[in-house]
Amino acid sequence: MPKHGKNYRKAIEGHDLQLRYGLEEAVAKSLGASFTKFDETVDVAIRLGVDPKYSDQMVRGAVTLPHGLGKSVRVAVFCKGEKQAEARDAGADAVGAEDLVARVKEGWLEFDAAVATPDVMALVGQIGRVLGPRGLMPNAKTGSVTFDVAKVVGELKAGRVEFKVDKAGVLHAPLGKVSFGPEKILGNLKALLETVNRLKPTAAKGTYMVSMAVSTTMGPGFKIDMPQVKKFLEG
Repeated sequence: MPKHGKNYRKAIEGHDLQLRYGLEEAVAKSLGASFTKFDETVDVAIRLGVDPKYSDQMVRGAVTLPHGLGKSVRVAVFCKGEKQAEARDAGADAVGAEDLVARVKEGWLEFDAAVATPDVMALVGQIGRVLGPRGLMPNAKTGSVTFDVAKVVGELKAGRVEFKVDKAGVLHAPLGKVSFGPEKILGNLKALLETVNRLKPTAAKGTYMVSMAVSTTMGPGFKIDMPQVKKFLEG
């Protein structure tokens, strides 16, 4: 069990971390427990009733958060020809094909998201071992392998979040910054949950969203009362 510092211990005073709260209360408590000097990211962890080792139970997708992420996102686009101009005009930070792949092979990774057109995926595959573990590999399921590079670059800049359930069946996603306040965080959370709901695999049996918790980068996690999630999504 990790030993927490005095600021963390002070932040959880008066809070029962074993209780389950409504979404509004959980988000409010999470923001209120932030104790760092920097503007922390608010995250959600959702345990899903799926077994990701089976491909038909993998949950993977993307959502453009209505209130963004509160940070600038550096986007690299792997493409050729006229698509390079489209990507640059849309605000891409790095654009190229063989030359961009070569830069990554040499160790350059100054970007937060990557997009690729289908015709260069064989090239991008050469750096899959570099991009994959960092969550940067373009993927058709999340819409980052596309000829519509301008649209995707625009979405990424606006706060598009890609997510993927991990081996333990848990999906992690950022919801914005503490400075957003509860209303914007809840708006982003609702957009994420609606998207995750739509992606429920037909092979998944039983309860789909099993448990959920919100936390800030350094703060404690506040568990959510799952029966209230349905009401939140219907509201």
